[in-house]
Amino acid sequence: MSNIIIEVSESDLNPDLLRKKLSFGGCGAIVSFIGITRDLEYGEVVKNLQFDAWLERLEPTLREIAVKNKKKYRVSGVAIAHRVGIVKPQENIVAIHVCSPHRKEAFKACSKIIDDLKEQAPLWKKEVTDSGERWKKGLG
Repeated sequence: MSNIIIEVSESDLNPDLLRKKLSFGGCGAIVSFIGITRDLEYGEVVKNLQFDAWLERLEPTLREIAVKNKKKYRVSGVAIAHRVGIVKPQENIVAIHVCSPHRKEAFKACSKIIDDLKEQAPLWKKEVTDSGERWKKGLG
């Protein structure tokens, strides 16, 4: 399926560069979600998040999510990028851009994509704080 961009990175994730890779012909809306590492979680200082992934399945799973939601919401394009490895506070973890002729479909698709990613992507997250390390529940 065309106009789907999927990226996995162990280094900095640039949402603006990712967005520029989409084709916007005929579109009137771009809806974006950028997830970042919090610096505080329940009053504790977060040193970093560590994302482990089943790398052989991560990109295909993100692509399946993008294709499914592009069809379901009839949007024109989807771009998804996700970090793996160590992500420090205020650094980008995930970026999602959805372009569409109309805003409503783009908002719905973007929301569903991040929900699907958290439920389906083969990612596991460990949070490192001043008081220690703990694996966070769920995927993504």
